[in-house]
Amino acid sequence: MKTRYWILTVVVLLFSGSINRIMAQNNKKIMIYQLLPRLFGNKEQNNIPYGTIEQNGSGKFNDITADALDGIKELGTTHVWFTGVISHATLTDYSRAGLPANNASVVKGRAGSPYAVRDYYDVDPDLAVDVNKRMAEFEALIKRTHDKGLKVIIDFVPNHVARQYQSKMKPAGVKDFGEGDNVQVAFSPANDYYYVPGKDFVVPAPKSDQPTPLSVLQQASYLESPAKATGNNVFSERPSVDDWYETIKLNYGVDQQNGAKPHFTPTPAVWTKMRDILVYWTGKGVDGFRCDMAEMVPLEFWNWVIPEVKKVKPGLIFIGEAYDPATYKSFLTTGKFDYLYDKVGLYDGLKKLIRSEDHADVNDIRKVWQQESAGFGDQMLRFLENHDEERIASAGFAGQAELALPAMVVSATLSGGPVMTYFGQEVGEPGRGAEGFGGEDNRTTIFDYWGIPEHQKWMNGGAFDGGKILGAQKELRKYYVRLLQFTAGSEAIANGQLWEIPVGGNMNKRMYGYVRYTANQRLLILVNFDRHYRMESQVQIPAEILQHRPVTTATDQLSDLKLTDLKDNTIPIRVLPMQAQIIAF
Repeated sequence: MKTRYWILTVVVLLFSGSINRIMAQNNKKIMIYQLLPRLFGNKEQNNIPYGTIEQNGSGKFNDITADALDGIKELGTTHVWFTGVISHATLTDYSRAGLPANNASVVKGRAGSPYAVRDYYDVDPDLAVDVNKRMAEFEALIKRTHDKGLKVIIDFVPNHVARQYQSKMKPAGVKDFGEGDNVQVAFSPANDYYYVPGKDFVVPAPKSDQPTPLSVLQQASYLESPAKATGNNVFSERPSVDDWYETIKLNYGVDQQNGAKPHFTPTPAVWTKMRDILVYWTGKGVDGFRCDMAEMVPLEFWNWVIPEVKKVKPGLIFIGEAYDPATYKSFLTTGKFDYLYDKVGLYDGLKKLIRSEDHADVNDIRKVWQQESAGFGDQMLRFLENHDEERIASAGFAGQAELALPAMVVSATLSGGPVMTYFGQEVGEPGRGAEGFGGEDNRTTIFDYWGIPEHQKWMNGGAFDGGKILGAQKELRKYYVRLLQFTAGSEAIANGQLWEIPVGGNMNKRMYGYVRYTANQRLLILVNFDRHYRMESQVQIPAEILQHRPVTTATDQLSDLKLTDLKDNTIPIRVLPMQAQIIAF
């Protein structure tokens, strides 16, 4: 049935001349580079599982030097997402600075999860050379970043906090979360947390096949009475080890256990506290927020808070982490988000194509832009790696970074929306090793102190000159530089229309082509996900795209290859397996 649908679609496109337009809402494409400062600048290579900060080291704000920022900017970057900046629960003891270690029963990994915030008004002490000057060191990083013409994004984690949340750096007069709550009731619109009255929190037992801090450390018992609800909507005193047991769910005025009944009048205290936190970081010079698990927080809150914060700084951007395509439009309209993650859509489809899975199909790409052509395609953030996903070069994903290059071309060019690169992606970091809490999971740990070997070769002891990366890695990074620089500066990618071009024959589900074009620029984008066969064909450019400007030259922008034998506005194409071309004509 799918094959018949695909053939029918091609026939319609070929013979009816149906055009599909995706118009960008921004004059310039946003290009994001994500990094964890704890990992990005770390030069240590011991990599002892569950190692301490003394054993395995930690990157610092100061390690993200002007040279490092130059290397980031070389990738066409406009915004740097510094992940894990805000102070979070950790097993590292900074008692000398008034920040004792948290209880290991409710911390994941030695370093702790960046998404278990313990003080919204502080930065992670691991990232400072001088812990007592940690905020000044972060402010200096913001200035260095701005001086390079780059903007700063940090995480905003609105749904939950660390179980031992306590703000020591909050401004005078600010009340902590939970301060003044009525702990005798499961829910009250006036409470910051949800409770399990009369029950003590029960720490989940560790998995028998995986070491955890509970089994590698001498640990005192953890007492929480009454128990608070867990971050992933577990309203019980007994979360499982697979739950977000290290976090507490925040109460935005929704009675989750009674039909999710809203209580938004008067404005819940959590709303105003979160607005003030966003304004605080905006005042530090932050230019945007990546909002963790945005869909677990009421739309009504986002509708209220985003305009409130933009009154302070109109140019701010808000990126929402959401995974239900049925709600995307609501979060962008009612919720007022500027951009949303596009995982359940383009990422999932491209991953199958990269891996050459049996049911991989370029129709997944077609579905994405057709569904989004209603007006929000340019508000979807595209990526192939981030802190949650498997590394492309890992054994569990593709095993070879180069196999993702056609997919990266699609991610970067399908719309005018943002595209993101995760640090180390551009040199083929495989995320190898059982670092600690995460185990051997094909990802780069966010929970542990660790050195990132392939990234460290590019970093080269802080020089950021790529002196130790190998030949294949140099070529891979050059490819990313060329692709992303071109994408960042392309009018057709940022603002152009889209016209699908059938290629590879009606039955080939691994080859895809489309044109992005404006009055000033025309690009034919070709991607071949087939592991064995070349894409070889003649592409007739439709008259609607030509606009009385015939095809006289055609050059691949990724290789400078000039195509010849151009006749009657037809371009001969030849794309090797697992390769791509962006042909300007």
